[in-house]
Amino acid sequence: MKKSVKSVACGHAVAHEVAVARTRRDMPGDETSAELAELFKAFGDPTRVRMLNALHAGEMCVCALAEALSMTQSAVSHQLRLLKQMRLIRARKAGRSVYYALNDEHVHLIFALALEHVAERR
Repeated sequence: MKKSVKSVACGHAVAHEVAVARTRRDMPGDETSAELAELFKAFGDPTRVRMLNALHAGEMCVCALAEALSMTQSAVSHQLRLLKQMRLIRARKAGRSVYYALNDEHVHLIFALALEHVAERR
């Protein structure tokens, strides 16, 4: 059971009760909050952001990503593994090649909105 904390220091106790009740009702659980934090960690690394940007434009294999980002295939593979674990990308095998793409439209949208948000501050 969560403690009820009443604060009337600002003189808006009733308004606070409504806002606090709404916030508590809509607050994601601990597990969901942890998953969200992990998702946003992916965007906390410039290399992964560059990779997501490249994949936002379309599907690519490891060697193309490595060349586009001026990285080794090993370094690219390591980051791809992390992005796959975070369910941000998916892999498709075609013969001996593996092609990577953003996992779904949600990831495209998250990336596009984040890019738009950053660009509007300029």
